[in-house]
Amino acid sequence: MGSSPGTSRSKRAHFLRAALPCFALTVLGSAPMAAQSLTPDLFSPNRGGFASPDTLPTRRTAGVPQAPSDALPTLPDPNADLRKRQQTPARAGQNPTSQNPTSQVPIYGLPAANGASASGYDSLNRKRQQPKLYPGQPKPKRPVGPGSPVPPATPERTLGPPRIAPPPSETAHKTPVAPAMAGNVPGQPLRRRLKIDDDAFGAVGDYAGSFLIKGGLELSTGYDTNPARLSKPVGSPVYVVAPDLLVASDWERHALVADLRGSFSGYTNNMPATIDGFASPSPVEVDRPDFNGHVDGRIDVNRDLKLTTQLRLRLATDNPGSPNVQAGLQKYPVYATYGTTVGFDQAFNRFQVAAGATADRTAYTNSKLTDGSTFSNDDRDFNQYGGVGRFSYDLKPGLKPFVEIQGDTRVHDQAADRNGFFRDSNGGYAKVGTSFEFSRILTGEVSVGYSARNYVDPRLSQLAGFLTSGSLIWNASGLTTVKFATDTQIAETTIPGSSGVLVHTYAAEVDHDFRRWLTAVGKFTYGTYDYQGQNRNDKTYSFESNLIYKLNRNIWIKGTLRHDILDSNQAGSSSQGTVVMVGVRLQN
Repeated sequence: MGSSPGTSRSKRAHFLRAALPCFALTVLGSAPMAAQSLTPDLFSPNRGGFASPDTLPTRRTAGVPQAPSDALPTLPDPNADLRKRQQTPARAGQNPTSQNPTSQVPIYGLPAANGASASGYDSLNRKRQQPKLYPGQPKPKRPVGPGSPVPPATPERTLGPPRIAPPPSETAHKTPVAPAMAGNVPGQPLRRRLKIDDDAFGAVGDYAGSFLIKGGLELSTGYDTNPARLSKPVGSPVYVVAPDLLVASDWERHALVADLRGSFSGYTNNMPATIDGFASPSPVEVDRPDFNGHVDGRIDVNRDLKLTTQLRLRLATDNPGSPNVQAGLQKYPVYATYGTTVGFDQAFNRFQVAAGATADRTAYTNSKLTDGSTFSNDDRDFNQYGGVGRFSYDLKPGLKPFVEIQGDTRVHDQAADRNGFFRDSNGGYAKVGTSFEFSRILTGEVSVGYSARNYVDPRLSQLAGFLTSGSLIWNASGLTTVKFATDTQIAETTIPGSSGVLVHTYAAEVDHDFRRWLTAVGKFTYGTYDYQGQNRNDKTYSFESNLIYKLNRNIWIKGTLRHDILDSNQAGSSSQGTVVMVGVRLQN
């Protein structure tokens, strides 16, 4: 098939346009032309292949690694493993590819912006690639930025309350705890976390099963200027042995606590048997035992109902200087008061009812006289039966007002006492108060009320009076604690014609820690004894100071200075005495 005339003319025109410039250059050139020899460099595809390497303007300087045939290095793959791309640095002036001509120029470090789209800043604003997690794998948390607070450490799984890890300064340069002791061994039973002990020198105690046992023993010696509290003082050296025991259960439900404390005061000197030709109102031997113990139990029936019980024992003697002490005694008769309380505690939302039945017995030993004979104290023995109830309302957190009512009946073993008076009686009290807790700085309970007791014998008038009761603890600072306490009791007496003794006691105590191992204690006690029917009123004052030096948790050294004053409106009944003692306390 032939071409058209127009197509042939167009091809001839294109040929002439290309040939005319070539012809013009040939005619205008004046220099003679020489033919170029054919060399292998003419076929080199590299940069500068048509020029000599020595005259190449862009040649590399000495000391810089050169690729074979001066080829440009191939850039590394940004998606390849960095460890595979890193090579051992070449020594200065040495070509790293001299041994392996096919190796690439080594690249050190991470290229700029490499992986920025997945972990760092991305100028292209591309979406970050999220890591793929297998089923059940926890989602990783984002790292905290600069200036963000360090998140708290996750507490270990224990039976006790969660505890935040201490700062690094408290655990630095310390021997790490073995995993078996820390409870981190997989499959190991959970360890019981010990309770926080705020007293750095307090007794630690020992566990016997689920019971915590703490025991102590105080041994003291000193001098008492008037142990019998006579109007004319007679002094004697004194020693005191005071053991104590505390047993408390550590159960999730129910509770059992035993608190037992006792002491024995022994005097090396005897008191005179007669004073001014009359029998002394004080015993010859003034040794005195004292014990106070109780065991409290609680059964948690459910969240709102609890059954409570208590066993108690008090072992003591009459106070020195008391008119109840017989004249001409060889030693003090000892009395024991023991009893029990069984009750319940029921909560109705914020309203709470607590009630219990009480039964107690008081028994005296026979009196031993200086002439060797004995005198019976059976007329002072009696049983007491009664009940007590408290109604309280949780008004708001830290404030709980209450009303308490108590009543009892006292029945003596002998209808008439040694003076022919019938001392069986009925009595009780009613008081109103509140318990409170204000920011743990001020805690306690206070109440006021009225107490009365009526006797079978019409010759004995009603024993009645205003009563106060309560305790208050004020944490003035981290080093100082102030305590207040008050109590009112109706006690029996052997004075003819007197109904009984209305006893009011007020006490204040200040504890101050100069150091954790050095504590000073100051006490002041004020008491009134109103012998109704006899117009006798006694007042007692006691000033006491203690200095305790704590060597460690097991050994304390204690010094005591006390001054007692008995002020009576009866002639010849007032007395004073000072006690100085130093001792040691052993505890665990």
